[in-house]
Amino acid sequence: MIKSASRTVFFVTCVATVMSMNPSKAEAQSNYDELLLLFSDWRTFESPPLLDGAPDYTPAQFSARQDDYLALRARLESFDIDAWPIPHQVDWHIVGAEMNGYDFNRRVLQPWARDPAFYNTVWTYRSDVPGHEGPTHHALVELWTYDFPLNDAEQQRLVAELGVIPPLMKQARSNLTGNARDLWVTGIRDIRAQREVLGELKERLGDSASDELAGIINKSTIATEELIAWLEAEAESKTGPSGVGKENYTWYQQNVHLVPLTWEDEVRLLKRELARAWSSLKLEEQRNRDLPPMVAASTPEEYDAMADDAVKRIMSFLEDKDIVTVTNYMEPALREQMGSFVPEERRHFFWITAHYDPAPLFTHFWHWFELARMDREPHKSPIRQGTLLYNIFDSRNEGTATGVEEMFMHAGLYDDSPRSRELVWILLAQRAARGLGSLYAHANEMTMEEAGSVHMEWTPRGWMKTEKELLIFEQHLYLRQPGYGTSYVTGKYLLERTLADYARQVEQRGEGFELREFFDRLNAIDSIPISLGRWEMTGLDDEIIH
Repeated sequence: MIKSASRTVFFVTCVATVMSMNPSKAEAQSNYDELLLLFSDWRTFESPPLLDGAPDYTPAQFSARQDDYLALRARLESFDIDAWPIPHQVDWHIVGAEMNGYDFNRRVLQPWARDPAFYNTVWTYRSDVPGHEGPTHHALVELWTYDFPLNDAEQQRLVAELGVIPPLMKQARSNLTGNARDLWVTGIRDIRAQREVLGELKERLGDSASDELAGIINKSTIATEELIAWLEAEAESKTGPSGVGKENYTWYQQNVHLVPLTWEDEVRLLKRELARAWSSLKLEEQRNRDLPPMVAASTPEEYDAMADDAVKRIMSFLEDKDIVTVTNYMEPALREQMGSFVPEERRHFFWITAHYDPAPLFTHFWHWFELARMDREPHKSPIRQGTLLYNIFDSRNEGTATGVEEMFMHAGLYDDSPRSRELVWILLAQRAARGLGSLYAHANEMTMEEAGSVHMEWTPRGWMKTEKELLIFEQHLYLRQPGYGTSYVTGKYLLERTLADYARQVEQRGEGFELREFFDRLNAIDSIPISLGRWEMTGLDDEIIH
């Protein structure tokens, strides 16, 4: 590997720091500094070289660089980390998990060969988790980062970024050789959506677009249309399964996302949570039988008032009940996601719940607190700054967002609104049902459509039957990204286990438990797998594969 000047300066600085320590600490720090250098080399390697101006996902590229990958892997395995502080050991495991993710994608998932949606390039929104959900390529165009109308510099940036589309769409027609029918047929929707976004971009820019920008938009649109036509023509020949299979699923969860469960464990857990959510909902309804029914917002003014009240209730609850340290960026981050009134006939599942009471859904927007923290208070470890690759963050981010929905209910958020508790159980049932369906799809025991039926039929009150686009979007995503569909519930379980272990240790020390301290420590550890966070918080490493 060639060391850049900046990396050389970094290394010299590290050596100077090490020399001021005692020998044992100096050796450990020196080894950790070598891990940071390895991490930098790994991330450089992980981004593929270019082919005709687009990232190269051809078989030849992966073959040519396999020895380089194995060399990086050997460097990682050469570390003796047993004497390192736990946070440094955690960082080593994060790098290992990313390397495992690359290996699994190369051997098994192969989104560049099996998944047309992988080539979707233009994104109009920021994800509510650290990175986009599901496999994405390395040259995305994040339109949400642009301020319109575009100045000359921003037009040039957009020209450069859109320039990846024509060669990448061409490359896709060679790379996509897989036979995964559900991924293929449903993935065409994503490429059609790209064509629509490009059309909307052209219309939005109008006469303000430079000739160069207008030209690349037209070229990108044509290239996208050519790929759509090719995908549609090839679709009839695709007959194979799309799931990765039980054994691969288990390996992936345990070695990439660091979820200490098997496929069978997750089936049992999600069945249990589904039954618990349904039975708890019916008990809540029984308890509330003499209360007036909830009334959904029927006008924009009613929804806006409900949303404003929900934000105020949540923020006051977090502060007054000592749930977490409230920072000055949290309420603005939540207010940016309040949404707006949706006519009844166009509401999908989540907006149905939000029009009765937005607070349960808004507690899931804990996501935006985390993103605001990552933006403003990045972790001191370079390994934890930014986004972990391959959606490794899912158990932490989706699990925590789902977990706090129920945790805050139990802590008293809805003491003055008992029927809102019903919404919490409905939300949990929906997440358990869709995750269970995704497990059967990955085991190739169900098609994506059949998995969607589990999702739809086991969501209470028929609320997943009102708007089918959400159903298709979610099941497609979970088929594309193993483990994501279950991460809401598996991550919630792992968070609850972490809370239990942490609280028990506090009690054994004879100290008073403070929920604020728990969540503050969880936040300080940042968006890494829950199993690693538990290890760092409690010293318990029984969920870690060593």
